[in-house]
Amino acid sequence: MTPQTAAQAEDILRDIITKNPRIVLDAPDVMRALLASHDETLGQNIVDLRSVAMRRLEAQLGRLEETNRSVIAAAYDNLAGTQQVHRALLKIMEPTDFGGFLTMIGTEMVDILRIDYACLILETQNQSPNPSLAQLGPVVKPAPLGFIAHYLSPSLEEKVTLRTVTDTDIFVYPQDVTPVGSEACLRLDFGAGTLPGLLILAAKDAEQFSPAQGTDLLTFFATIFERALRRWLA
Repeated sequence: MTPQTAAQAEDILRDIITKNPRIVLDAPDVMRALLASHDETLGQNIVDLRSVAMRRLEAQLGRLEETNRSVIAAAYDNLAGTQQVHRALLKIMEPTDFGGFLTMIGTEMVDILRIDYACLILETQNQSPNPSLAQLGPVVKPAPLGFIAHYLSPSLEEKVTLRTVTDTDIFVYPQDVTPVGSEACLRLDFGAGTLPGLLILAAKDAEQFSPAQGTDLLTFFATIFERALRRWLA
């Protein structure tokens, strides 16, 4: 490029920036280059407070953008989780017989919630598990009195317990679904004078059900699930 052509290009660029300063202001790389060039003209013994302020503002903006992305991601995850729970609840209402209801728990509900395993534990009055419940299929696990309290301890008072799984219970988890990374334990109340139940949702991902997560959606899910189950157990 000849000196004349270079001068003409500079004039054009100057006119463009003068008329549209946001071209520079909205370009962090350009702003950094300008600040670096300005600092060089000041020498090593002079500190330009404007440059320092600009760098701090840039760092704050970066943190703000990262926070904004995190908030948006969390909101998206919450929305996706809400939609999953709503779809699962609609599916719970579909079966017209108890066998279909139990089949739905271990198949369609598992797929909708994107988990790897689900089972329904029901305590019985007998000292040994009730064989009639065992005939209902692999989803239902009849358990002796006190099993649920022992399994949930020390979180018995919580409607929903989220936790990682480091040592799988052989009664709850068959070998073909292990290893399990995390589980959601939904305590079920079928009314006065009845024994408790426990719906377990499990995932191989250790982060899927974390104690740090909120439980509002799963608490709502457990409440609807237990009410739907009452009509079959009545």
